[in-house]
Amino acid sequence: MSFTVAIVGRPNVGKSTLFNRLVGKKLALVDDTPGVTRDRRPGDARLIDLKFRIVDTAGLEEAAPDTLQGRMRAQTEAAIDEADLSLFVVDAKMGLTPVDQALADMLRRKGKPVVLVANKSEARGSDGGFYDAYTLGLGEPTPISAEHGQGMLDLRDAIVAAIGEERAYPEDDEAVTDIDVRAEMAEGAEEDEDYEPEYDETKPLRVAIVGRPNAGKSTLINRFLGEDRLLTGPEAGITRDSISVEWDWKGRTIKMFDTAGMRRKAKVQEKLEKLSVADGLRAIRFAETVVIVFDSTIPFEKQDLQIVDLVLREGRAAVLAFNKWDLIDDPQAVLAELREKTDRLLPQARGIRAVPVSGQTGRGLDKLMQAVIDTDRTWNRRISTAKLNRWLDAQQTQHPPPAVSGRRLRLKYMTQVKARPPGFMISCTRPDALPESYIRYLTNGLRNDFNLPGVPIRIHFRASDNPFAGRAKKKR
Repeated sequence: MSFTVAIVGRPNVGKSTLFNRLVGKKLALVDDTPGVTRDRRPGDARLIDLKFRIVDTAGLEEAAPDTLQGRMRAQTEAAIDEADLSLFVVDAKMGLTPVDQALADMLRRKGKPVVLVANKSEARGSDGGFYDAYTLGLGEPTPISAEHGQGMLDLRDAIVAAIGEERAYPEDDEAVTDIDVRAEMAEGAEEDEDYEPEYDETKPLRVAIVGRPNAGKSTLINRFLGEDRLLTGPEAGITRDSISVEWDWKGRTIKMFDTAGMRRKAKVQEKLEKLSVADGLRAIRFAETVVIVFDSTIPFEKQDLQIVDLVLREGRAAVLAFNKWDLIDDPQAVLAELREKTDRLLPQARGIRAVPVSGQTGRGLDKLMQAVIDTDRTWNRRISTAKLNRWLDAQQTQHPPPAVSGRRLRLKYMTQVKARPPGFMISCTRPDALPESYIRYLTNGLRNDFNLPGVPIRIHFRASDNPFAGRAKKKR
């Protein structure tokens, strides 16, 4: 993207609605409640033929620096400082307020280009608010309706005039670059049952950070980034939107998603919190690896276990981060206890990687990221068909499937049908009669013998064809 635009304004003027309109998706939470947005949310915008990076921000209000509103204001000012242009949104329907005038003064002091946007101009009686916007001294306001998509052509023209055509429409680079194309399967690999593709160490990795409210998720991400990129504080439930940030870890691009804290479903009553939780669930489904943050001082609450179960049912790779480790008095004893509880309370994720960390001091962050990379490698693992069938024969020899109604069940053939997470197909006689205990035996054997810790394993059984079925029909 050639330039960056920050959307600013007081609360409830339609900033997030405009953000969603420009990115073409409902990424930001929108509600009639003022102050829904708290963090900076970036996105890739397209406005007719104009492409740019856009940042949604919290509503600017006058507040003391140590309050939540004050910290939100600091995040918004940081977005303005980093942007090349600001879209200053006012509410043409409600008219101007003293807060709008104060914000206009602040934007003038910043000395950066500003486009004044009069939103909700489609409403009856909005003419007065539109003309009042001239008094802000920021030039001619652009009337739009973010909700209905009106005035987008005028907004494009105003942005181009403010940023300049050279910056708005950079010349395309005609230089041809070499592209390293990595084939998923080598030539002739389809016939080679021993072939196993290598893990791509260069591919960008999507990581979601989830957990209960006030477990320290945003603080952990800020420590990774080395800056106060996300809003944090002692108040529970500060994060509402799922915010994505990109950074580099040892040469690999990591796209990390901060999510709202997940409480028990029975406690989630307000509409806004329901929207936040739904946004977090979408982040889990979009991510590849999910870091589940536990509060080390009160770990393994019922909600913690439910979150882990949710992540595994969605088929994501999971890593546990025991945060606030700096508050633990006897680390060695507590760590041993936590590992014992992990194996006992999470049998469906046997071998899941668990790392003690501290978002305040930065302890354990490199180990946590290495665990994320290792888990993603396992999640992408592909095992050759030849190895799987040798293993299946050995498993049946050691522990044959039980006989049902006097007839022995036979597992004939096995192959891996997918990765992310690892999924296998076994051809067998009477798959509906195979007991759950034997399926668990096979699942645990796969996890142990092929080193698949902490990732969901899917096994599908398919009835093998009866070679005599056709002959029997002919005899009839």
